Amino acid sequence: MAACAGSVPVCAAVEPLRVLLDESAPDGDLPAPLAALYGGGLALAPDAVYANFIASLDGVSSLAAPRGAGPTLRGDADPGADRFVMGLLRFLADAVLIGAGTLRADRGHLWSSAYIDRERAGQYRALGRGEPRLVVVTASGDVDPRERALQGGALVLTTEAGAARLRGRLPAATTLQALGAGRLATAGILAAIRAEGHRRVLTEGGPTLLGRFAAERTLDDLFLTMSPVLAGRRSGDGRMGVLNGVHLLPADGRWGRLRSVRASGSHLFLRYGFSRSGAE
Repeated sequence: MAACAGSVPVCAAVEPLRVLLDESAPDGDLPAPLAALYGGGLALAPDAVYANFIASLDGVSSLAAPRGAGPTLRGDADPGADRFVMGLLRFLADAVLIGAGTLRADRGHLWSSAYIDRERAGQYRALGRGEPRLVVVTASGDVDPRERALQGGALVLTTEAGAARLRGRLPAATTLQALGAGRLATAGILAAIRAEGHRRVLTEGGPTLLGRFAAERTLDDLFLTMSPVLAGRRSGDGRMGVLNGVHLLPADGRWGRLRSVRASGSHLFLRYGFSRSGAE
């Protein structure tokens, strides 16, 4: 078993996920050992934009607390299945896209399959695909250049004002790109990522960034882990749902198509597909 010290507290053996529904291709994009644990293939389009989030039964996705500050939505009883799925989704991505708030909240984290799923780190390395490139979006340029995740060659996308704040401060391996003076549209973000040669994009948050992708119809799939816990909220406590910063219903809701349901223990792993055309 791989060593599991560090800021990732769980490195447990994973039983094969129970498949309750799946319309993916039987072989998908997974090598046989990983497909056996996932319960089949996991097919994604070459240029797919997909998100991976976790939520409580009452819809809380962010506890507004730093990583390691206490119990998480995954819970102590999680046998590692959520981390396994996170690793799979990162393995299939060319780039992992996060907002600067997620970078600040998850200090010391690395957005790679081998980091989040250390039990299978050797398998991922042996497959030779390489880890996805980290892409950080920040309108203000509020990014700590000492952050561990930036040291390996990340791409930072920002506004002209944000670029002026960060220029000359980021690690030499990091690429800084200004996308204009105004609001960062998701289409422009994706165009910049693909200009770097990265086609398949996974976003892991936060909820505000995902809200923009949903509102602007640039999201193809949502992988949502339902944790069997009631988290609760109070007014002003900073806890967010899966989306934040947008109102879609009643005028313009995004209706998904259920594509996959898997289970491990009392956790559910859902996949919903979304149309970019609006014909949902």
